[in-house]
Amino acid sequence: MNQMSEPLEQTRLYDRPDWLYLLREFDTLYRHGTAGGSRPIRAHRKRVRDALSSIIYANPAITPRAPQPKPVTTHLGRALDLGARGAVQGMSQALSRVTDQLTWEYGYEKVPKALIKKYAYCEVVGPRGPVPSEKLVLGFVLFAPSTTYPQHSHREIEESYISVAGAWSENDAAVHAPGSLILNRPGLEHRITTGELTPCLLAYAWTGSKERLCEPEMKLSSPRRERMEKGI
Repeated sequence: MNQMSEPLEQTRLYDRPDWLYLLREFDTLYRHGTAGGSRPIRAHRKRVRDALSSIIYANPAITPRAPQPKPVTTHLGRALDLGARGAVQGMSQALSRVTDQLTWEYGYEKVPKALIKKYAYCEVVGPRGPVPSEKLVLGFVLFAPSTTYPQHSHREIEESYISVAGAWSENDAAVHAPGSLILNRPGLEHRITTGELTPCLLAYAWTGSKERLCEPEMKLSSPRRERMEKGI
């Protein structure tokens, strides 16, 4: 007589402490960091931490993805070393515990040649992350030294970056050091450049509708994209 086998129990967030601690580091940054007197930044921080709190409380099933490096991830060790002695050391140390489980990707159907060895991102919470969510995306972006990430925007997605390691600028407006937060409102065109000597690691958060977070339509602005592909 055949007996039906019991379904395998899913591994949940609380069963994977390294992932849980990483999410708690995000919570710490968005809960205790300053908004600099900015009402929009304060509101964004609240949206991120409220969504993250509900995700952690729900203890979702972990959805493993195949680890995938990219050429730029050869700089990750150095970025984590810098982050471990900087203003966001808790985040850097927590990320170091899961580096062998990260899926790095480009997000574009056609990647400009100038970016193939200099950029990649990994999603840790979101529709494609190991911690699934349709109301929040959290992840990391890694840049090699002397990188120009061309002009782009995110349709109906509000985005923030928190510097973990390395100095960088957005739209050539200022130099942002580890610990700083930058908010990009939906549709805002922005361009990122990094320092000459060290890699740059940014934690990011996206908030928006379920439909947009699941299909973010990552596109570079056309004129800038053409110049990057030509190596100009």
